[in-house]
Amino acid sequence: MGTPGETVPADLRELAAAGGSGILWRLREDGRQLDANLVQLRPGETIGTHAEPDLDVLLVVVTGAGTLTTGDGAVEAGPGTLVWLAHGRARSVEAGPDGLTYLTVHRRRPGMTIGRR
Repeated sequence: MGTPGETVPADLRELAAAGGSGILWRLREDGRQLDANLVQLRPGETIGTHAEPDLDVLLVVVTGAGTLTTGDGAVEAGPGTLVWLAHGRARSVEAGPDGLTYLTVHRRRPGMTIGRR
């Protein structure tokens, strides 16, 4: 694998404005060390309580607003809000009345390998 170029692959505000639900964009460049996803939730839509066991995650709100609930309580999040989610900690996300679009960034998971035991 080569070294990826220094590029800005997407304008997140334009992608969010196009609408939709679910993952609108993801970082796909070969040779990257990070994963990133732009996620859009419709008004009132939720991502239930879950925990990422191995990776810390940064979450940045791009548009809309919502509530991020962790073991530390609920955080009202709007455009520009940055939240660090430590690995192993449970969290849930609920979009507000105008929906919620956010970017998550974390270290890329290593690929699975087949080997001897």
